[in-house]
Amino acid sequence: MNKIYNKLFILLALFFVSCDEDFLNEIPTDAVSEELVFTNISNAWAAINGIHRSLYVRYDSQGQPGEGGVMMYREVLAEDVVLTTQGNGWHVGNSRWLNHMNENNGDVRFVWRFYYLLIANANMIIANIDDTPGAQSEKDEIKGQAYAYRAWAHWSLVQMFAERYDAGGANTQLGVPLALEPITEGGPRNTVAEVYEQVNADLDVAISLLTERRNNKSHFNQAIVRGVKARVALTQGNYALAAQLANQARSGYALMSQDQLYEGFNDVGNPEWMWGSAQQDDQQTFFASFFAYMSLNFNSTNIRQNPKAINSTLYAQISDTDARKGLWDPNAGTASLRDPFIDEMTLSSFAKINYMNRKFLAQANASSVGDVPYMRAAEMYLIEAEALARAGQNGPAQDVLFELASARDDAYTKSTSTGQTLINEILIQRRVELWGEGFRWYDLKRLNLPLDRTGANHVASVINQKFTEPAGSPRWQWKIPLDELNANEFMVQNPGD
Repeated sequence: MNKIYNKLFILLALFFVSCDEDFLNEIPTDAVSEELVFTNISNAWAAINGIHRSLYVRYDSQGQPGEGGVMMYREVLAEDVVLTTQGNGWHVGNSRWLNHMNENNGDVRFVWRFYYLLIANANMIIANIDDTPGAQSEKDEIKGQAYAYRAWAHWSLVQMFAERYDAGGANTQLGVPLALEPITEGGPRNTVAEVYEQVNADLDVAISLLTERRNNKSHFNQAIVRGVKARVALTQGNYALAAQLANQARSGYALMSQDQLYEGFNDVGNPEWMWGSAQQDDQQTFFASFFAYMSLNFNSTNIRQNPKAINSTLYAQISDTDARKGLWDPNAGTASLRDPFIDEMTLSSFAKINYMNRKFLAQANASSVGDVPYMRAAEMYLIEAEALARAGQNGPAQDVLFELASARDDAYTKSTSTGQTLINEILIQRRVELWGEGFRWYDLKRLNLPLDRTGANHVASVINQKFTEPAGSPRWQWKIPLDELNANEFMVQNPGD
């Protein structure tokens, strides 16, 4: 990891924040020393805000807009987001399960470096914030957010670059290296069990340091960290804890109205949004944006030629009375049957393909600005319902599921199913509700399910006949990037072709 870590805040505290203009104007334009950053609490806030900003800026290419880019990778690796054409090539290699299996691929390098960059900057804050002059309450908030970021980034890495967590096993399989201090040299891979132990420990520290107060929804507070910990607990099969934390996390967040479902999933001010990147109008990232690839309306070659669609078999399982069914148009390719919204929101040169998405809207045809959703209350309902059902608490699981599903579908009746049938109902709701938000590939892996794109609207020539992948195959692990292998003598590559 010596190619990742540095004793300097590279770029983050310089270009990604605007909270202290004088500070930014007085420092060199290539790096900020840790000594300068931690001379006062205002500069320390600039550092943590730099981490927040780094989640949605461009990295090595326009297809790498921070977390939004990684969300895209995870979605096109799964079966629910359909690339309707090859378009101009973006994400096609990911959908074919080629990029993540190539140690030389730029996307592999980006994902590894992106999360370790977050960890490196979080570690710098953790190591220095206690000696920074300022109010203890502010130092605790900054430090708590740094611990939360360190946990979230390690958890993201171990899910992508290691074998899945096995709730019934010892989990001694190779995970990823834990980085817990501002180091400059890489170390060996910790086990999956060790990574999860540290992730949970960091989340507990974050909860102890944070309150419910925060400056805006791009920041962590106790509720958001509980939401992250609920995700981790669900992955580990700790269902009682997952249900408890998800319930606590969503407290105070109302589900959006059915009308708000159609506002574009681009506004962190939505009452249901718990955590997301808020992008300002003057922070236009053009083609390096989640909305430059997932929206209906941004005027990019990728959107015009390759509108993203929902898996047709999943769409068929949505009730006709469910308001979410209108987030996709099954008849977009037939003008006489087409949803008029598609014509209203797109230019005449935009392709119209059946089942295309209208869920995500960029700010305008000429602007890819949009807030990126990382956590919504609906997800917490789904975690709570699934965890309760898997714990055998069918009645409470039915109740929680009803709260969410009835808010989306006025005709929904409470499920009377139990056991695996109830779990399956919840998972369908999860796939529909969280479509395009970066969860499906994670879910397939945590549940040890195969990839199955057969019988739907996936285009063979786009995915290069990649319709299936067995559960648990080595290809569910991303390759370690070659740069890391060359820089770190302790690093071991993942198996697989």
